[in-house]
Amino acid sequence: QVQLVESGGGLVQAGGSLRLSCAASGRTYSNYAMGWFRQAPGKEREFVAAISWVSSITYYADSAKGRFTISRDNAKNTVYLQMNRLKPEDTAVYYCAARYTVLASKEIYDYDDWGQGTQVTVSS
Repeated sequence: QVQLVESGGGLVQAGGSLRLSCAASGRTYSNYAMGWFRQAPGKEREFVAAISWVSSITYYADSAKGRFTISRDNAKNTVYLQMNRLKPEDTAVYYCAARYTVLASKEIYDYDDWGQGTQVTVSS
C-alpha cells in the first residue's frame, strides 16, 4: 500500500497560480501511475490530470488543458500539479491517487490509493 500526502493548497485570487505536491511513501513509487482529482462542494469527484510511470504520457481534463501541468520526480517519490491562470470554478478539494500499474487512467475507479486532499480556493 502507498500512503499519499498532498500539500500546497490555499487561497489565491483568480488568475493566480498554485503548485500542489503529493508525497508518496510505503511501496516502491516509480512503478505507479498517479492522478489528480478534485471535488467541489455538492459535486462528484472529477478527473483533473494523470501521469504514467513513463512521464511523457500525461492526460488532462478539458478544463485543465493549457493551464495545469502534471509532473513527477521518482527520486523524491513526489507528483506535482502546477496550476496557472486559476479560476473560481477551480475551487475544490484536490486529491492525488496512485494506480498500481504503469499506465495512467482518467477513471476514478482505476486508482487504488488516495490521499486526504488539499483545499484550493480561488477568489474572484
